Amino acid sequence: MPTPTPPTPVPDPTHADSDRNDAHNDPHNSPADPELEAERRHLTESRAALARMRERTAGLDSAAAGDWVSRKFLESAFHLRMKALADDPTVPLFFGRLDYDPTHPDAPDHTVGEHFYIGRRHVSDEIGDPMVVDWRAPISLPFYRASKTEPMGVRLRRRFGFQHGAMTAYEDEGLIDGSVPDDAHSAILEAEIERPRVGPMRDIVATIQPEQDVIVRADLEQSICVQGAPGTGKTAVGLHRAAYLLYSHREQLSRQGVLVVGPNASFLRYIGDVLPALGEIDAQQTTIEELVAKTLARLNARYAVRGEDTPEVATLKGDARMAEVLHRALWSRVRVPDEGLLVPRGARRWRLATYEVEEILQDLRRRGVRYGAARAMLPQRLAHGILVKMELAGDSPDDRVQDAVARSREVKRYVESAWTAVDPARLLLTLLGDREALAAAADGILTDDEQRLLLWAKPPKGPGSARWSLADAVLIDEVADLVDRTPSLGHVVADEAQDLSAMMLRAVGRRCSTGSATVLGDLAQATTPWASRSWEDALGHLGKTSAHIEQLTLGFRVPGEVIEYAARLLPVVAPGLEPPRSVRRTRGELDVRRVSSLDDELVRLVSVTRDRVGSVGLIVPDALVPRVRERLIAAGIGHAVLGDEPTDLPPGAVEFDDPLDLVPASLAKGLEFDHVVLLEPAGIVAGEADRMTGLRRLYVCLTRAVTSLSILHTADLPGELGTP
Repeated sequence: MPTPTPPTPVPDPTHADSDRNDAHNDPHNSPADPELEAERRHLTESRAALARMRERTAGLDSAAAGDWVSRKFLESAFHLRMKALADDPTVPLFFGRLDYDPTHPDAPDHTVGEHFYIGRRHVSDEIGDPMVVDWRAPISLPFYRASKTEPMGVRLRRRFGFQHGAMTAYEDEGLIDGSVPDDAHSAILEAEIERPRVGPMRDIVATIQPEQDVIVRADLEQSICVQGAPGTGKTAVGLHRAAYLLYSHREQLSRQGVLVVGPNASFLRYIGDVLPALGEIDAQQTTIEELVAKTLARLNARYAVRGEDTPEVATLKGDARMAEVLHRALWSRVRVPDEGLLVPRGARRWRLATYEVEEILQDLRRRGVRYGAARAMLPQRLAHGILVKMELAGDSPDDRVQDAVARSREVKRYVESAWTAVDPARLLLTLLGDREALAAAADGILTDDEQRLLLWAKPPKGPGSARWSLADAVLIDEVADLVDRTPSLGHVVADEAQDLSAMMLRAVGRRCSTGSATVLGDLAQATTPWASRSWEDALGHLGKTSAHIEQLTLGFRVPGEVIEYAARLLPVVAPGLEPPRSVRRTRGELDVRRVSSLDDELVRLVSVTRDRVGSVGLIVPDALVPRVRERLIAAGIGHAVLGDEPTDLPPGAVEFDDPLDLVPASLAKGLEFDHVVLLEPAGIVAGEADRMTGLRRLYVCLTRAVTSLSILHTADLPGELGTP
């Protein structure tokens, strides 16, 4: 073991000729360094061990199952295990190593004199000894949390540098012997954070910071809200928390389920590789629109989202008051019939008076059960009332008699008149199409003007032909839950949650009513008219008022010059938030340029930028997308357009695999690119329903760059940005 050495800067990883990640610039990382060669051998042996693990899984035979169902279950389990053990040669199996000090009081007993390699998944040798330890295992915790002030029994922490899966360097940090100065930084860690990338989002498992790790490893029972400035890694933290919880609570969450809710389909494709790269393929990923559209499809295959509301109407439909309107409208369907219940039984006729029926209905409502569950109970409750009459008359009926009465034609008809079955879509159709029905349900809740705003100018003939909007689907989802309880998952991750309306938050909250949630977002990036104004309000609508709110302000990806320029908008768009600050030593590149015509300068700038290492995002106002696309095609510049479903890509590829993405401003949220070319900031602001929302949208677009940001404009910049 060589003497631990302090880290020194690595060569610029963006340089085309950089094929080494020299963390040391010393003999320890020269090709002849025996320690480096030993670590490379361990990597080779670990890959061989992983291959053996996969071969053993492939050799398992499901024929031993006792029946067809068990056999199919085993085949599915083997298939998932094979996918989890797949090896990508471009991704290192491990990225760090911990050497414990056997004399330190904090060193666990089973780590005395041992060292552990930390990686994305567990790999063991032929006799079961670990060659690589999963980053989520308790023994791996010090890799992220140990420090000189609290070494946690770790004598030495080693990080490895890789290029295309090949180990090129290592870097040692002595935590107990004081061999590293207090102001030292990790060059390998810095290079990994700033490494250019093309393609979808990667995991950050090798670069998780202590404050991020605290969130990642929070208990399953604890719901957490992460207010994260641009570049703080909040999305990655949320995904890694999902992976950690699936590892730590495998049996429970495999049964209950984990769901990731993102803002749009492009975003889901962008983050889609993160969990599989960490060995987790059980978590489902969806959008709020897909979530509620499934409810529509479950109610009737003809129900679908195919309409759109004005911002004013959508905002009103997303208001939390709509929950009470829907509750009233639904329960108003319960009414006492004009006549009591009469049930013939043999030669006798048994009667429940209307007042007795009313008592039964009120008792069911007081129980607080769902509308559908109470309706299912009603036949038995009415039959029990008849049974009591029989007993008082001297008969001795048993449970079979009660069941027969409950199934009788008279009771079924009576239940239908007292507690009608409800189709949630038809209920909303009635509210939005019938002025009197809406007035009865919204009296004292919505004003007359608000009620008029909700009403359809021309109601559709039926729910199957209605052009339901997203906001309508969310309301139908609410009614569906009032009728029959929505099943709860074990954990839900809601990203960009600040853009969800109160009713959308209720829809997400229903999916984790008995589970926990990780809520991710940034109030400064709220870009919908119905967006949340505070996390306390949002968590209340979500049903997680006890959630812990964590604020991340240290930016690891967005360079200082870029984030400081974008932060000029914060005093206007989010005056109560702490401004983010970049911890990167590189300041990045910012170029703000006014031109007389966009077309020629756009092509020149995009061509130059596209030749640089890394991904390029061309962010433009939505209204300019067709024009810019035509200009790129005319210039012969290949690109992908976000928002267009990829149709000409190879199997498994996504639009982010193209070096240049044309990004409508409305879809930029949550994404990042090494280089960003941004057109017409004033046009981005003007493209929103109001100026505040437009400035927030601009803040989002300005903070997508990891290395360079170039701004081209012909119109005046928004005054809030000041002078370049």
